[in-house]
Amino acid sequence: MKKNNKEPYWKHKKLSEMTNTEWEMLCDGCGKCCIHKIKDDKTGKIFLTNVACKLLDLSNCLCKDYMNRLTKVPDCIKLSEKNIRNIKWLPNTCAYKLVSQGQDLPHYHHLVCGNPNEIHNQGVSIKGKVISETESKDIEKNIIDWENY
Repeated sequence: MKKNNKEPYWKHKKLSEMTNTEWEMLCDGCGKCCIHKIKDDKTGKIFLTNVACKLLDLSNCLCKDYMNRLTKVPDCIKLSEKNIRNIKWLPNTCAYKLVSQGQDLPHYHHLVCGNPNEIHNQGVSIKGKVISETESKDIEKNIIDWENY
């Protein structure tokens, strides 16, 4: 069966087949992967917080130093087609997770609607909902229940 080349790339390519540019464009800019998570060592349960990485620009939910993030933030995780299914804390709205599961991108994704701010307009991103780790002394006190995370 011949693939329809007029289809958007995420509908006919596997994550492993994407170019670096296609991969990077897939990110919806929600910022959810940049919030601090706390793992309970006894139960393995992961708790989400309203504290974002120091490199996250809270005004647009983009990394201030994306190219050097892995050096500047040692526990930053680089998503790849190899680890995407094993990262349990990724939100169900994550474009990488959706595509890896054979699902389409949501209507507010910039590749679908053409507006990179629509994710913020729809309230799906963390814009206006978090503080920077530079403002928080005790991250454990910032555990929250992210409804529909």
